[in-house]
Amino acid sequence: MGFFAKDLGIDLGTANTLVSVKGRGVVIREPSVVAVDKYTGNIIAIGNSAKEMLGRTPENLEATRPLKDGVIADFTATKRMLKHFVEKACQKYIFARPRVVVGVPLGVTEVESSAVEEAVLEAGAREVFLIEEPMAAAIGAGLKVSEASGSMIVDMGGGTSEIAVISLGGIVTGKSIRIAGDELNEAIIEYVKKEFNVLLGETSAEEVKLNIGSACPSMTVEEMVIKGRDLQTGLPKTITLDSSQVEEAMKDVIMQIVNAIKATLEVTPTELASDIMVNGITISGGCALIKNFDRLIALQTGIPVNIAENPLDCVVKGCDIVLDNLDSLRSVLINSKRK
Repeated sequence: MGFFAKDLGIDLGTANTLVSVKGRGVVIREPSVVAVDKYTGNIIAIGNSAKEMLGRTPENLEATRPLKDGVIADFTATKRMLKHFVEKACQKYIFARPRVVVGVPLGVTEVESSAVEEAVLEAGAREVFLIEEPMAAAIGAGLKVSEASGSMIVDMGGGTSEIAVISLGGIVTGKSIRIAGDELNEAIIEYVKKEFNVLLGETSAEEVKLNIGSACPSMTVEEMVIKGRDLQTGLPKTITLDSSQVEEAMKDVIMQIVNAIKATLEVTPTELASDIMVNGITISGGCALIKNFDRLIALQTGIPVNIAENPLDCVVKGCDIVLDNLDSLRSVLINSKRK
């Protein structure tokens, strides 16, 4: 039985790509990064090994993210990256190509969705089904999306924050903003540059965000020692950041996400808004792990906020559940087609 293809769920994220195999769960969790030889066009590394090269490559190599704001920016690199991940996930299954469900941002254009579909087909899929990420995240978080009751999901990844109110298997109202984890990293980089005249790398900024980042003041102040480059001397320099400084750095970006949540609530039908007051708002994605983000959203909206179990895996888990229930959940798919 191991020789036959297994269906795949793919969360094709700006920061990370997750792949689940039906019946086995998540088997691949790697950065969406590709290292390319600029002179030959050859792929040198993909995923974890490519991310280690960010900011460290010689002149002939370039480590880049082929997706920007949740959509394909470099089709060739994305196709090669997907092919690598699909082959890695299906290495034991050689007699048939898999069916694949892929999460895409809410409101993705037809051109963008076609590019994702084409890339996955060329990576080796037999059939490709697309699902909007907030719907996949809601299913993966265990929300009862098919019932006549309002559920609200906020999925905050690397490139986009997806906000949706769901009822009867459809998105009643939703919003996708291209503001998420990457913008928080950039805000930390800009703050350190302004306050310390030190340039941080993207990886260092992300470590700061995850380790001592907070959406609102904490009872205790945490500190972290980081290394960057002194912009005046050009030499390496070590500085100490505390959690209050990181909160200050991130607050404008975080409030843009909070305001998008409030704007979505403002246009939600009254009956569904009443349901959400009872059921609460569920948050998922990497930004859901930022300390006190749930608390800030609850304070700003007056609605209870729940962090999904395994928030990083909600989209890919939702894709997996759809594959298991393709007949009953086919209505949640968009732009699907058979080959």
